[in-house]
Amino acid sequence: METYLKSVAHDYLRYGNCWEDADVLLTGLDITLGDRVLSIGSAGDNSFSMLVGNPEIVVAVDVNTVQLKLIELKKASFATLNHTQFLQFLGFAFCEDRLELYQIVRMMLSEETAIYWDGKKNNIINGVIHSGKFEQYFTKFRKVVLPFIHGRRTIDILFDSKTGQEQKAFFDKRWNSLRWRTLFRVFFSKFLMGRLGRDPKFLNEVNLSVSDFIIDRSSTHLSKRDSQENYFLDYILRGNFSIGLPHYARIENFQIIKNNLASLKTFHGYAEEAQLHYGCFNKFNLSNIYEYMDTNTFSKTVEKLLDMGDDGARYAYWNLMVPRNMSHVDPALISRPSIPYGLTDKGFFYNKFLVNQKLGMPKSVLDNYSFAK
Repeated sequence: METYLKSVAHDYLRYGNCWEDADVLLTGLDITLGDRVLSIGSAGDNSFSMLVGNPEIVVAVDVNTVQLKLIELKKASFATLNHTQFLQFLGFAFCEDRLELYQIVRMMLSEETAIYWDGKKNNIINGVIHSGKFEQYFTKFRKVVLPFIHGRRTIDILFDSKTGQEQKAFFDKRWNSLRWRTLFRVFFSKFLMGRLGRDPKFLNEVNLSVSDFIIDRSSTHLSKRDSQENYFLDYILRGNFSIGLPHYARIENFQIIKNNLASLKTFHGYAEEAQLHYGCFNKFNLSNIYEYMDTNTFSKTVEKLLDMGDDGARYAYWNLMVPRNMSHVDPALISRPSIPYGLTDKGFFYNKFLVNQKLGMPKSVLDNYSFAK
């Protein structure tokens, strides 16, 4: 994996938020007291969320030092602010002077991280959750493209409470216009997504029409009632989390996370390298790292991660446009139930969420082992 990502830039803020559903992730991994968790860092959100389960340790690993500086900033925000200030400072809520709150948060930062954020005052002022390249991509869509398709009232109606039948009728008759389909396909094409949203190299293994895939996933989701309560969709179309907060930012989780901050560590490097510093793990949040790998790199990475896992370890990850299943690589892994009935993945753009478990007991026993305990 190290060689594979050498040509990808890791010197800017790629994500201000994690775009994987923490509620789905936590259900699949079932973090409990004493767990040892390896988590892809990204914006840190889902790594913070796993602290709610009182694990022994959560190691947030990332090759991008800027993402780790964001995690440190959010960690310091938990440590120094109350919940209202926390939401204001990060950008979830209006704030008259984020720089004033930053001075409080800054006291908990390392010197290197403080120097970095001192030079990013505009990101602080605007709210760091809005400052990633991916969030700026959505901002361009919302401000430049979307006004040519739908007015604010139409967008608001999409989120109004409706029956499933009414939601589908609204989508078919009012939302799914020729202009929507055309401009959406252009903006979410492989070309523009690679240059404005994600690194083009992250799409090297994609062998399908990116725009067709995204519009198909979006159309399916916007036609259903679940879209009315999807805070990811709310952010994409309206610019913030006005109908709900990500798991880590909810008031009921705030104090638990705050109390468990000492269990969160950051590690600069690749997931496979973390074992040298922290030993083995029994829970893995792997985000969608396999999306970027060719099949050979994928297989080698799976074997390394298996070596890092205790018997019975669980590995959770997403497929976007590149199908990857760890259990197809090694018979030491089996597929576990992932999303239980009644829970919908708010990351509607993902194709699949998977949970694999490392065989550490007879398969006949594991077959009767509830993944939610």
